[in-house]
Amino acid sequence: MFGKMDDTSGHGRGVHETYILHTSDAKFYIEACDAGTKEVMVIDRMTNEVYLEENGTTFPPGITSRPICGLMGIIRLLAGNYLVVITKKTKVGEVNGQSLWKVEATECLGYHRTDLHINEEQRLDNQLYETMLKFALDWNHFYFCNNYDITHSMQRLYNTSPEFLQMPLLERADQRFVWNGHLLRDLSVQPELGNFLIPVICGFVSVLPGFLNNKRFDYILISRRSCFRAGTRFYMRGLDSEGHAANFVETEQIVQYEGKRASYVQTRGSIPLFWSQRPNLQYKPQPQLSKTQSHLDGFQKHFDSQIVNYGNQVVINLIDHKGAEQKMESTFAKVITDSKNNLIRYYPFDFHHECRKMRWDRLSILMERVSGDQEEFGYFMMEDDNTLTRHQTGMFRTNCMDCLDRTNVVQSMLARRSLQSQFKDFHIFAPGESIEDHKKSDFERMFKNTWADNADFCSKQYAGTGALKTDFTRTGKRTVFGALQDGINSAIRYYKNNFSDGFRQDSIDLLLGNYVVEENEGISAPSPLRPTRDMKFTLLPVICIVAFSMCIISILLPSSDLSLQLVYILFWLTATIVSFAVIIIYGTEFVNRPRLAVNKLKSD
Repeated sequence: MFGKMDDTSGHGRGVHETYILHTSDAKFYIEACDAGTKEVMVIDRMTNEVYLEENGTTFPPGITSRPICGLMGIIRLLAGNYLVVITKKTKVGEVNGQSLWKVEATECLGYHRTDLHINEEQRLDNQLYETMLKFALDWNHFYFCNNYDITHSMQRLYNTSPEFLQMPLLERADQRFVWNGHLLRDLSVQPELGNFLIPVICGFVSVLPGFLNNKRFDYILISRRSCFRAGTRFYMRGLDSEGHAANFVETEQIVQYEGKRASYVQTRGSIPLFWSQRPNLQYKPQPQLSKTQSHLDGFQKHFDSQIVNYGNQVVINLIDHKGAEQKMESTFAKVITDSKNNLIRYYPFDFHHECRKMRWDRLSILMERVSGDQEEFGYFMMEDDNTLTRHQTGMFRTNCMDCLDRTNVVQSMLARRSLQSQFKDFHIFAPGESIEDHKKSDFERMFKNTWADNADFCSKQYAGTGALKTDFTRTGKRTVFGALQDGINSAIRYYKNNFSDGFRQDSIDLLLGNYVVEENEGISAPSPLRPTRDMKFTLLPVICIVAFSMCIISILLPSSDLSLQLVYILFWLTATIVSFAVIIIYGTEFVNRPRLAVNKLKSD
C-alpha cells in the first residue's frame, strides 16, 4: 500500500506567487511577476474568451494596474461574469518549507461596465446574488499554498508518483477540499492556464513553534472542510445520494523537528445515514430518519470511500442513548452490524450521560477503550532524508449530532495521545518521559488553545457561533464561566439557525455551484429569490407583536375600572398566546429558508 518515491516533499509543480492585475475597458490582464516568467492571462470582457500570452503582451494605454495575491476564479451572475481575485493575504506559517497563506480579502470584478442590459427586477436580484457571494467569500476561513498541496495529507502525498507531482496543482488536488473548484471549472479545461489556478481550502490552519526540554519543533494543525454536502447546521445533515456526509472535516496534526515529519489524521462527519433536522422554531428540532432511502446503501458508499482514503475505521459515536437522539444511535448501530464489514469497529459513548455533573474525567473510559486501536493504527512519520519509518493504517471517525463540540473534545484527546509516541520517536522525550509530565508547560497551553481555536472555526462555519465546551479544551476542566458562555452561544445559534441560516446556505450553494444562476432568470424563468409566501407569514408575527404590546400597555396604564382593565389584559394576553402558538405550529413557514438549491434539499 505504501511505496517509496523520489520526491516526497509534496512540492512538485506549483503556481505563480506574485501577480499584477491590469484592467482596461475591454480586457483583464493577470500578469505573473515571478522571476523567469512572462506569462499573462488575458480575459476578454466582451466575448468571455480567456487565453494565455506566454511571452508577455503589450498593454493598451489608459489601463489601471494593481498587485493581487491570486485568482479565486470566475462566476456568472445575472449581469454577466465576475472575476474573483484575492486582494489580501497573511502568512500563517510554513510546512515543508513552503508558505501557507490565509485569504484576508477578495474582490469581485464584473465584466460588464453597465447593467442596462437587464431589467429592474433582475438588477435587484443581481445585487442580492452579489451580496451572497461577498458573504461567502468574506468567511475569513480560506487558505492556500502556491507550492505545496495542502488539500492532501502528508501520507497521501508520500504515496504519489513524480509524474503526479508534475501535474498542475489544481488538477492533482483532492477535489473534496477545493472550495473554489466551481469558480475555476471553466478555466481548468485549459491546461496552459495551470500556473494561475490556485486550489483554496476552507477550514482552519495553525502553525506555531513548540518547545519541550529545550528542543524546538513546529506544531501544525490543518482542518480541511469538504465542499461536498457543505452547508449550515440544520439544512445539511446526514448523507447525500453519493455517500458524502454533511460537515465532513479531515484534521491533520503535523509535527516537524530537525527535518523529520510526523502526521496524524482524523475525520469527523455527520451520522452517515439519510436524515434531516429542519429548523422549525423549536430549540432542538426532532431528527427525522428517511423512510424511503436505504440507509445501508448510503452507509456503504460512505465507508467504501473512507476505507479507500484512510484504511481501517474506528467509529466513535458520542450521541445520547436516550431521548431524541436514541433512535439515531440504535439505527446507526444496526446499520453497522448489518454491513458486516470487518474493517469497521464501533464505539458508542453517551457523552452527556457519562460526563454529567461536569464529570469530564470520565472521558478516560473512552480513551481506554480505544487505546488498542490507536496503537494499532499508528501515525505517519518520515526522516529528514524522506525515508518512511511509520505509516498510519487506520483512522478514527468521530461524530456527535453536530460533529462540533463533543467531537472536538474527543479528537483533541486522541491527538494529544498520538504526540506521546511521536515525541519519543523524535527523541524530544527521554525514555520513560510522558506528555503528562508537561501539563503545566507552555506547549500544553498552546496545544489546548490551538484545538479550541480549531473548534471555534469549525463551529462558526457550520453552526454560526464558536464551539461549546471549549473551556474544557483550553483548560482541561469544565468551568462555570464556560457553561455561561455556552448558554450565550446556544442562544445565538438558535437565532441564526432559525432566522439567518437560509441566507447562509444560499451563499454557500452559490459559491460551490450547487446552484447556477440562469441567464433568463426574471424573464422567461421565475426568480428563486422571490418565492410566494402565505399571508400568515406576514400577518401572524404582526398580530403577535401588536397583541403583546397592547397587553403591556393595558398593564401599565392606570384605570378606574379594574375589572375592565383585567378584561383588556386577558384579551390581549390570549391573542398573544394564540398567535404565538400558531407561529410555532407553522414554525417552518417562519424560519429563514434557503431559496436556491431547494430541489437538492428536497431530494436529500
